[in-house]
Amino acid sequence: MASPDGAGGVGGSPEETELSITLTLRMLMHGKEIGSIIGKKGETVKRIREQSSARITISEGSCPERITTITGSTDAVFRAVSMIAFKLEEDLGAGSDGAAVGRAPVTLRLVIPASQCGSLIGKAGAKIREIRESTGAQVQVAGDLLPNSTERAVTVSGVPDTIIQCVRQICAVILESPPKGATIPYHPGLSLGTILLSANQVRGHGPSG
Repeated sequence: MASPDGAGGVGGSPEETELSITLTLRMLMHGKEIGSIIGKKGETVKRIREQSSARITISEGSCPERITTITGSTDAVFRAVSMIAFKLEEDLGAGSDGAAVGRAPVTLRLVIPASQCGSLIGKAGAKIREIRESTGAQVQVAGDLLPNSTERAVTVSGVPDTIIQCVRQICAVILESPPKGATIPYHPGLSLGTILLSANQVRGHGPSG
């Protein structure tokens, strides 16, 4: 038995313990989405950082895909994801005089170590089905690993409210089942296979003359 003044003692409610956990969420985004999130002169991302108190970093690079990393307490991360989802929805619907006609679904691509995807899918797909049914969001776990990594893309789409609920549930699963073994993170655009392939084609039987 733990003594009353032990770890489970003063104010150790599950909610408080959960808030002290640091969560890192990685999302794969395309150029246009990144533009939305960064905003003019970086104003949007600055506002999201300040209001959510999460750390947000966006990978450098000229490739069309970038990784957005959100780190902070679970609360801060969810606030940031919520602001990102609403911002993407706002920009998607902005074509119609700013009034969103029939809310366009927002899609977020989370990048999750493959060793955690099994828990997320659950036995015979039970867990992912439960998440889909309880949140109303679409969730797909990619069958293949992202190039040169041990991570998979998990695509979540729906209106912002359902996406946020869905991301919360996905994070709960991830926090319960930490990744096994070493994780090789995915870096967009650093696909060695493609580089080697194109080098071979140039050397090999490319068109002569």
